[in-house]
Amino acid sequence: MTQDELKQAVARAAIEYVVDGEIIGVGTGSTANFFIDELGKIKSRIKGAVASSEATATRLRGHGIEVFDLNDVESISVYVDGADEINATGAMIKGGGAALTREKIVASVSGKFVCIADGSKLVETLGQFPLPVEVVPMAANAVSRKLVALGGQPRLRTKPGSTDAFVTDNGGYILDVAGLAITDAVALESEINQIVGVIAVGLFARRGADVCLLGTGDGVKKLTF
Repeated sequence: MTQDELKQAVARAAIEYVVDGEIIGVGTGSTANFFIDELGKIKSRIKGAVASSEATATRLRGHGIEVFDLNDVESISVYVDGADEINATGAMIKGGGAALTREKIVASVSGKFVCIADGSKLVETLGQFPLPVEVVPMAANAVSRKLVALGGQPRLRTKPGSTDAFVTDNGGYILDVAGLAITDAVALESEINQIVGVIAVGLFARRGADVCLLGTGDGVKKLTF
């Protein structure tokens, strides 16, 4: 199966976790886009969705799904999103799609986090994928120095085909930190969160996945944490 076919398979499997009549939290990225397309097929069953990015909101509306502001929502039954890496405890690296802050916010208020990913995203040790850290623009260099002190190699994310800094939906910059072998994801998440100037770190360990649906050549495998 191609990678897209694997993503489509897990997106289809995630529909099982949609709670009828409620508002669903939806992530950002290529795998989440497949889920949005599947969600569009059953849109009459749900009240609407909370989006983790402007891109996701646009895609949801394109399917005729009402998008709610999180401030207007009392609860979210389930949040469905992809991951750049996930380990055997349900801790993840996320943020390749630059929506880590809003993803983390929506996940934090959701009853269940369902991660959907192709099998290659399951790793023994997090960190081969560079860890995204969203920062206040004026603090980018100061935060970079702190991340170097932690053993990382931060690099400012730029716009495709440009040397200009990529700007998130929140007006932040992203530092992609290579060179980390993350053995204690909860501790590192807390430590980076304490650096002044950090908006959010793409470590989802304190609030990791509850379920992971992994697309493999042998079908969709379910992991629970």
